[in-house]
Amino acid sequence: MQSIILVDDEEQFRGRLARAFSNRGYTVFEAEDVDGALEKIKENKPDWALVDLKMPGKSGLDLIREAKEFLPFLKIVVLTGYGSIATATEAVKLGAHSYLPKPADVDDILNSFEKDSDLPGVPEHNEFEAPSLARAEWEHIQRVLNDCDNNITAAAHKLGIHRRTLQRKLYKYAPKK
Repeated sequence: MQSIILVDDEEQFRGRLARAFSNRGYTVFEAEDVDGALEKIKENKPDWALVDLKMPGKSGLDLIREAKEFLPFLKIVVLTGYGSIATATEAVKLGAHSYLPKPADVDDILNSFEKDSDLPGVPEHNEFEAPSLARAEWEHIQRVLNDCDNNITAAAHKLGIHRRTLQRKLYKYAPKK
């Protein structure tokens, strides 16, 4: 029986995923932060880890780094709402098997875990599709806005654009690719 640890600070989302994995026959462990996840990984030695990137305190990248030192063949999929090329690259360099943007359902997550790579714990490099320029701009704006605690004026100042221009961009939907 496969075991998985779900590491996400959103309790409701983590609980929903835990039920879905349990219903599919997986042994599920849960943690809301990096320190709790490391304790459970050392204690239970799961086969897989689903890790949120942004959490209070240490980030998912810190967890990947520390977990891989303790359990080198742990298969890790990073799941985040703040996806970017830079964080995806960093996660892969640290040993993540795959990188998925939120929202992702259990089938997407299972497909990511079950994808084979040439070596254990090393992801396929040809599977990453570069986002469009519009998508990259949208992600950058969202990241800066998040860093500014959703203060539009502060984010516009950091981005070097007028506040109203930023507001117009935010009213548009996120690009599909």
